[in-house]
Amino acid sequence: MEDRCKKIEKSKKRTDCKGLVLFCMLLFFSAICFNAQDSIAAAPDLNEDKELEFQQFFFKALSEKSIGNYQKSIELLESCNQILQNNTTVFFEFSKNYLELNNTLLAKEYIERALQNDANNIWMLKHLVKVNARSRNYKEAIQTQQKIVEKNPKEREYLVRLHLQNKDVKTALKLMNTLEAENALPSTLKNYKENLEKRNQNTKKALKKKTEKLELVDLVSSFKTDKSFVLLRQILEGSLNNSEQLLKFSTEGIALFPAQPLVYFMNGKALLLKQNYKKAITVFKNGLDFVIEDAMEADFYNEMAKAYGALGNTAEEKKYTQKSKKLKS
Repeated sequence: MEDRCKKIEKSKKRTDCKGLVLFCMLLFFSAICFNAQDSIAAAPDLNEDKELEFQQFFFKALSEKSIGNYQKSIELLESCNQILQNNTTVFFEFSKNYLELNNTLLAKEYIERALQNDANNIWMLKHLVKVNARSRNYKEAIQTQQKIVEKNPKEREYLVRLHLQNKDVKTALKLMNTLEAENALPSTLKNYKENLEKRNQNTKKALKKKTEKLELVDLVSSFKTDKSFVLLRQILEGSLNNSEQLLKFSTEGIALFPAQPLVYFMNGKALLLKQNYKKAITVFKNGLDFVIEDAMEADFYNEMAKAYGALGNTAEEKKYTQKSKKLKS
């Protein structure tokens, strides 16, 4: 009778433990469903020991990922995969970890495996877009983002940004016009759209007038009454050897045209000339948010490398020099 009571008590403890783990799993998958608006299939039934073992490895993998131990998380997911193969959630976690390690090849392979099991999962489709964008495969990123837009039109904002990154300004402008007509264009994109249109208008005006480039003193004088970006660009380009003037007009340029990366670039260069290296780095980082073209992004990284070098931070200098070279290659 005593042995039987012990067995019952042991069984009860095990059931309670299993119930607690399953409850945690329910909370985890509920969170995924909330963010993704689509559920990710849970593991099919395993025998009791294997199920508990799978769950232990899986939650350890999540824990390691949360503190940045991505390689350790991958090793734990490998253990999950040995217990239960072809699991959508495990593939998804593999992909997220590999992306954190900048291994876009494996990140893409695993998210595509996951999507084979659940092709319409919004959360995983968004992750695939992120993977393709990270590897600068904007064509495929756009194709996937369009699928997402079909399900949720609010996702068109990011589609605009992908078109801009793909250097398809015409398509981006067309979509921005549509969003603006629906009163759904965010202020940041609205400012960028206005700057693009102003640039086109100023270019047309410049071609029509067929006037020669004004001397710097005349440009500065004209800028007092005509606060156009065309004039400002010429002033900044003509002031590269005059740190005071370059700093003055680039600072004013940031206030007038906050979505134009050139004004941040020139402001950073002015700060470099004045040996204010820390502030220059901050300005360059702020300007990077508005950079679309690879060539300009490379120039930003090159100037940041100079600033870090002047500060004696050789590790960051090397890092940004390599980033610049990679974009130019």
